[in-house]
Amino acid sequence: MVIFEFIMLLCFGMSWPISVYKSIRSRSTKGKSVVFIIAIILGYISGIIGKIVNRQFSYVLILYCINLVIVSIDLGLYFINTKREKAAMQQKAD
Repeated sequence: MVIFEFIMLLCFGMSWPISVYKSIRSRSTKGKSVVFIIAIILGYISGIIGKIVNRQFSYVLILYCINLVIVSIDLGLYFINTKREKAAMQQKAD
């Protein structure tokens, strides 16, 4: 059954680099939800903890970790882009 979890993580994992790329290119938070990103991060952390507690050390655990890192990068970019947007708004107001 681990193969199905692997496929699920692989499919979800393919979308995160695209999201990070769009965040870098657009330099915007448009279409992003910080609550959603944090929920995904908590989900990956829960999956990692579950694997460790149950001593299920496999390639699936590696995918959880990779996905967590990439989504965390997207969260960081969200805050960076939020700061940029606020600075741009402030500059327009001046």
